[in-house]
Amino acid sequence: MRTLTVTDHSRESAGLTYVYPVVSRRAGGVSVGINLNPNNACNWACIYCQVENLSRGGAPQIDLPQLQEELSGLLHDVLQGDFYDRYQVPVESRTIRDIAISGNGEATSAGEFDRIIDSIGRTAEQMGLIGTIKLVLISNGSLVHRPQVQKGLEMLARWHGELWFKLDSATDAGIRRINQAPFSAARARRHLEIAARLCPTWIQTCVFRRDGKPILDGEQQAYRDLLADLVRRKVPLQGVLLYGLARPSMQPEADRLSPVPDEWLHRFAAEIGDLGLEVKVTP
Repeated sequence: MRTLTVTDHSRESAGLTYVYPVVSRRAGGVSVGINLNPNNACNWACIYCQVENLSRGGAPQIDLPQLQEELSGLLHDVLQGDFYDRYQVPVESRTIRDIAISGNGEATSAGEFDRIIDSIGRTAEQMGLIGTIKLVLISNGSLVHRPQVQKGLEMLARWHGELWFKLDSATDAGIRRINQAPFSAARARRHLEIAARLCPTWIQTCVFRRDGKPILDGEQQAYRDLLADLVRRKVPLQGVLLYGLARPSMQPEADRLSPVPDEWLHRFAAEIGDLGLEVKVTP
């Protein structure tokens, strides 16, 4: 039995296909993860991604009954079993904070996405967790135009959940450089607006250094301008989750990446806050 720590977010920690527990530094306790991409396939290839053997593609067909069984079993173990002792969870982290829907790829690429969200919400409700913990979807937002994704976001909102929408750059060149994705800043802006009007949405931005230089050097103004435009048009954003590198990248550029100084991170957060948005910082 492995010990859970904030630096180990292995999707195999519980020996299950879709469900895994982690101790989350951002959540401040146990996060129950849902991995909708056990095939390690994603439509993006972010240079800081911690997934080994990442390939291009989408999620496989999801076995919904198995997912529901795994989630129910793990939640029961956390709530009523000896989970915390078996996994040697630190005393200060012995509380369940959220169910995080993500994976070793883009979760919204699952064809049954809306049904998956509904199933997860119903399972959490049966365990008495709705209103007590968060349901969080972590996504790059690239597939928000799909009807089943929009239905899933509406369902997530009904289950009192929220979306963490990846926005690591506000320029086309930055998105290509960081996310290695054929996705424009203009499209990110459109998808953000659609998502935020369907479900409570936080922007999540990973800030780090490449070759010793902050990846957003020279791009901060474009990032602030995009956020300012969303604020001006009253797009109902919850705020910005700004975080640094916590675990090593498993991608080819890994040895070129390093954390930004805390001072840089907090200064950038203050600039975002000046736009009237709430900012949460996790170094």
